[in-house]
Amino acid sequence: MALVARRTGKRRRLMADINVVPYVDVMLVLVVILMVAAPFVNPGVVELPTVAKSGQQKETPVRIAVRSDGRISLFEGSVETSVQKNDLATAVKRQQKGNLQMPVVIEADAKVEYRAVLDVMSQLQKAEIGRVGLSVRPAQ
Repeated sequence: MALVARRTGKRRRLMADINVVPYVDVMLVLVVILMVAAPFVNPGVVELPTVAKSGQQKETPVRIAVRSDGRISLFEGSVETSVQKNDLATAVKRQQKGNLQMPVVIEADAKVEYRAVLDVMSQLQKAEIGRVGLSVRPAQ
């Protein structure tokens, strides 16, 4: 039995941890190489197609104004008529005169809540009015 005890006492101890220092050294060298090489890489140039002239819109879009106080107005030419949210889709379809491809432009006040604009867009989407856009003023 003493012989067995000696054998268990002289057993080799397993090394359970991995030395990660060489891996970290290699990664740091790669990071330095990439940081030095990055400024020398030229970005690809994208050549965009050109058009001779943009086509003029043949039909004037249906204009919807959303005021900061929540009122919704529909323009027919230069005439502005106030519309309830529930009647908006039918009024727009009436102004489109069956042409569902006629664009609809929403002109929202800068102070209006975003939810009000989303409600108008949702009403138009439920009525299957497809071409809806937002009107913005260019920055100066």
